[in-house]
Amino acid sequence: MLPATGEKLLTTLVGKLQKTYGDALVSVVLYGSAAAGDHQAHYSDYNILCVLRDVSVRELSKSEEVFRWWREQGSPSPLLLSEQELLASTDSFAIEFRDIRASHRILHGADVIASLPPEERYYRAQLEHELRAKFFRLRQKAAGMLSDTELLRRLLVDSISTFCVLFRHALTLSGQDGGANKRETISRARDAFGIDAHPFERLLDVREERIKPRDLDPGGLLADYMKGISIVIDAVDRAGKQEQP
Repeated sequence: MLPATGEKLLTTLVGKLQKTYGDALVSVVLYGSAAAGDHQAHYSDYNILCVLRDVSVRELSKSEEVFRWWREQGSPSPLLLSEQELLASTDSFAIEFRDIRASHRILHGADVIASLPPEERYYRAQLEHELRAKFFRLRQKAAGMLSDTELLRRLLVDSISTFCVLFRHALTLSGQDGGANKRETISRARDAFGIDAHPFERLLDVREERIKPRDLDPGGLLADYMKGISIVIDAVDRAGKQEQP
C-alpha cells in the first residue's frame, strides 16, 4: 500500500499524461518496488511504463513539460514504448519484463502486460551480463572513493536494491523462490549460494532506516559485500555452462 501522497502523485501524473497524449495513450503502468509493496520513501522511486500508439519526435516534444515535472518529484522519466515496441522487446529485456509481469499495476488504459509472451531464451545470459556489469561498475566507483566514507556508504546503500533484484533472479534461475522482499531474498541467497548475508543486511538496515547512515562502516563491509556478489555471479555462470551441449 502506497502512502496517500504517493497515490495523489500517481493520479496527478496520469491526468497530465492523458492531457498530453489524448487518444494516443494506450496504457500507464506502475512497476518496480512501488508495485511490489517494497517501496522505501527515501531510496525508492516510482517506475512508470507509458505505452503509446506510436513514439515519434512529435510525442517526445509533447512529453517535455510533464517529464520535467515528474523528474522534479524525484522519479525517473516514464519509459515510453509503442505497442509494437512493447511486444518486440521481451527477449531483449527478459529480466525487466519478467519483473513487470510479476508485479505491476495498471494506472490507466489497457492491461498491456497480461498478454506479453514469456521470453526465456536469453534470461540467464542477460542475468549474468547485468550482474557482472553492475559488479564491475561498483568496483570502478569504489576505487575512486575508498578514503571518503560518506561517498562509499552512499554507493553501497544505493547499490543494494539492484543486487537484491538480481539475486532474486539468480534464485529463480536455480529453481527456487526468490522471496517476497529484499531481506527474504538475501536470506535465501545465503542458504542457496553460501554468501555472507551480514553486509547485505546492514545495508538494508540503512535503507529501511533501522540504523542511521553514520552507524554503518562501509569500508568494513566492502570486501564481504563484493565476495558475496562474486559468489552469485559464479553460480549463474555455472548454470550457463550446464546449459551448453
